[in-house]
Amino acid sequence: GGGANWGYVAGIGAVSGFVGGAMCYSMVGNKTPRLSPVPPPATNANEQTAQWKQVLDRCIPAIVTIRMTTTRAFDTESPGTSQATGFIVDRERGIILTNRHVVGSGPVVANAILHNHEEVELKAIYRDPVHDFGFFQFDPSQVRHLKIDAIPLKPENAHIGLDVRVVGNDAGEKLSILTGTLARLDRPAPRYGNMSYNDFNTFYYQAASSTSGGSSGSPVLDRSGAAVALNAAGRRGAASSFYLPLNRVKRALTLIQKGEEVKRGSLQTTFAYKPFDELRRLGLTSNLEENLRRTFKKIEGMLVVHSTVRGGPGYQKLKAGDILHSIKDEILTDFVDLEALLDSNVGKPVTAKVIRDQQVVDVLLTVDDLHAITPNALLEAGGGVLNNLSYHQARNHDLPLTNSGVYVAKPGYIMSQAGITSGTIIRSIDGKPTPNLDEFGRILNQLPHGHRAALRISHVLHPKQEAIVMPSIDHRWFRIVKRVRNDVSGEWDPTPYPSHPPMMSPEPIQVGTAMFDPGKNAAEKAVSQCLVGVGFTMPFLIDGL
Repeated sequence: GGGANWGYVAGIGAVSGFVGGAMCYSMVGNKTPRLSPVPPPATNANEQTAQWKQVLDRCIPAIVTIRMTTTRAFDTESPGTSQATGFIVDRERGIILTNRHVVGSGPVVANAILHNHEEVELKAIYRDPVHDFGFFQFDPSQVRHLKIDAIPLKPENAHIGLDVRVVGNDAGEKLSILTGTLARLDRPAPRYGNMSYNDFNTFYYQAASSTSGGSSGSPVLDRSGAAVALNAAGRRGAASSFYLPLNRVKRALTLIQKGEEVKRGSLQTTFAYKPFDELRRLGLTSNLEENLRRTFKKIEGMLVVHSTVRGGPGYQKLKAGDILHSIKDEILTDFVDLEALLDSNVGKPVTAKVIRDQQVVDVLLTVDDLHAITPNALLEAGGGVLNNLSYHQARNHDLPLTNSGVYVAKPGYIMSQAGITSGTIIRSIDGKPTPNLDEFGRILNQLPHGHRAALRISHVLHPKQEAIVMPSIDHRWFRIVKRVRNDVSGEWDPTPYPSHPPMMSPEPIQVGTAMFDPGKNAAEKAVSQCLVGVGFTMPFLIDGL
């Protein structure tokens, strides 16, 4: 995380996806699954071409085009329709791997188009709270005319110089096969912008494969037919493509297959990987560097604290520039080891050793639950959509995550009339604090129809600039409904709020006397006394209006 936005683009487009050859598990009906053999490594160009052709021919049926409709604004996402790619990683359970920004953090309706143009409905069963991957699921029994294949995940196969293929619907083409060579395995995660989802606390791979819009969720395949990474983004105006490593993806898939919870831990802290030359400037002693190099032969750097979220476990305990040495006496030199330790200690206190000003400092921290600080509910009110402030937005804008107010994902009819925009945080209603979604809904539902409520607001881009706005509450056209994500059904289960109070009785209006110009003639003078001004708003657009 951090750094300038260099024009990265996530690979969602008119048609997304890469179809890739891979070692495939084939199954027809209820026949015993079989593992297709993989030929030995080729020794010349012709043999390499033939080998790639065999792998691709075998495993193209494992790649699907995903058509999804985001039905509600939620957090950083807007409603809309797009296409992307995914690939089957478990044929028996019908599990498809793709990007988090494809599965989405909010409500989504999706289906998969298989290689033979059969279509199956998808349900979202997991989206990682931080990293750019998620899983859809379909019913394998609904596929009647195609062998269902699965591509294995082998993150250990990735290395610099590896020849890869990224196959799918790049830039709207139904099938594209892009070549590349892994050039970096330690690239910082791409940053998409302050109002967007951003991955962090992970390395990305880099290759010049020229992926573009529509390539999200494509497998990055090696010559053995295994997926070594997941295509995620590219840089505009350049051939650089960025792939997510599969270490944490494989762990999540294994737990889902076992029916177990995918625990995710966090210190609400962003780390950056720094080489030893920079670590020395931050206080790393030569003796400690020598010991680390002796213990870890291929080590080139360590993790450094970049920033912490206000009010989080690391806030005011960890400082920017602290070099992370170990947690629970386990030396940590990369993101994978750090996240493995945090994921296995959710809710537990841990002692971290950091190097600060050439001294080793012990810091007691409690590992937070990433799922608990990731919004999984929304509130529909006044034609708008609201949710709790997310970890990503708190991190993007240096805001406290808890009790900060309710985030406006879409203002809708009532709030837009008062000048409220997306990204606004509502802190109170009529002087009553609204620290979270439940409290906001409870207070809002108690207000009568037509009431002019005083909302204290700010915006995530300018959190210290507060304002008071007074929208008119409308219960006639808009009922308050809370929706909670259900990862079993893939739905967002609705819970309507109890009936709102009776409408306010209209107060008598004192009619005044308006003064008009006398007009040019008697007719104009007589008509002028009959004219009135009419102000109106429309809660819904009907017939093009």
